[in-house]
Amino acid sequence: MQNDIIFWLVAIFASISVGLGKGGMPVVASLAVPSLALYMSPIVAAGLLLPVYIVSDIFALIFYRKNYNFAVLKIGIIGMTIGVMFGWATAHLVIEWVVTILIGLMGLAYATRQIFLEILSSKKVQPLSKKKGILWCMISGFTSFISHNGGPPWQIFILPIGLTKSVYVGTSVIAFSYVNLIKIPPYYFLGQMNFDTLKVAFYLVFPASIAVYFGYIFVKIIPERLFFIIVSWALLLISLKLVWDGFHAALVDPSYA
Repeated sequence: MQNDIIFWLVAIFASISVGLGKGGMPVVASLAVPSLALYMSPIVAAGLLLPVYIVSDIFALIFYRKNYNFAVLKIGIIGMTIGVMFGWATAHLVIEWVVTILIGLMGLAYATRQIFLEILSSKKVQPLSKKKGILWCMISGFTSFISHNGGPPWQIFILPIGLTKSVYVGTSVIAFSYVNLIKIPPYYFLGQMNFDTLKVAFYLVFPASIAVYFGYIFVKIIPERLFFIIVSWALLLISLKLVWDGFHAALVDPSYA
């Protein structure tokens, strides 16, 4: 597989998707694991891409290190830690397509609501809720552990708070940088990361790192209101794709976990 030109083209595309996502373009990042899943199971793809995510996190942190909301981060770290630990504890029980469909449906419902409110110009900033935040961040940590798809639950938590685009992206970058680091021990002990996957990941971090910069530039130049409209539509598209992927996996192999 590592000598397959088509595989490397898909893998490079996946790594660029990761980098653009870390730079602030979430809809692109959602293509990474599904792209590699054309050649391997989503579980293996998630393990291969984890080092790429971590290196991309480092570059994203350089760009966004001063833009974050500490109160949101505290809630995120608590919830996501619980979610990752739960994912590790139940890794042998999880049916991935079921989780994929559920996360897609939740994101779809929320994104539709956000877009509808935007059309009516009736969106209101909601106060930060610790209980709701921890719940959504637990789900985000859990789904991030399974297949790097923690974005939809996280956005359901963070979008209504009314952060500026730079603080929104910066807070998200820091939160998921933390999540990716704490996923290393579980991925290693579950066999999702090994010497062979690390060799492939080594080459993929270079295009991903460059892509982070282009994602950052895009976020810098786009108007703030347009940015959040794009984020809402991105959540809608990601959620639709998750639902599609989940049902497709169920039809191919209902017992796959």
